[in-house]
Amino acid sequence: MKTSATVLAFDFGTQRIGVAVGTTITRSARPLVTIDAPAGAVRDSALARVIEEWQPDIMIVGLPVHSDGTPHAMTERARAFARMLGERFAIPVELADERYTSELAQASLAGQGRRGRHKRDEVAAQIILQGWLDDDRAA
Repeated sequence: MKTSATVLAFDFGTQRIGVAVGTTITRSARPLVTIDAPAGAVRDSALARVIEEWQPDIMIVGLPVHSDGTPHAMTERARAFARMLGERFAIPVELADERYTSELAQASLAGQGRRGRHKRDEVAAQIILQGWLDDDRAA
């Protein structure tokens, strides 16, 4: 990967997708936006706008699994979403463990006196991305 890469991360859900952005040079992530739409043209258009605006070098999709690491109903849906992103935008996509990110995001927002599912999803994406940036794979 090049020295300074822009990275987008997604906290995938069937109704909302949280998005965060970061770079490998600063190794920091920030919440960006929540796309509030079920699968379809509206969601796809919103995803395309974000990806076009930020021109990421790589994308990270949170992979939901049970606390013991075993897959559940959303695991394959997140994998399919990641495959779709990679095929549609021809940008590398990696999966990252997203265990407890929604809970951590909710706790972080509560600690700031903020609430709301929309913010929670983009903060969860930030946590997913920060974990990936902190990992050696982002080096």
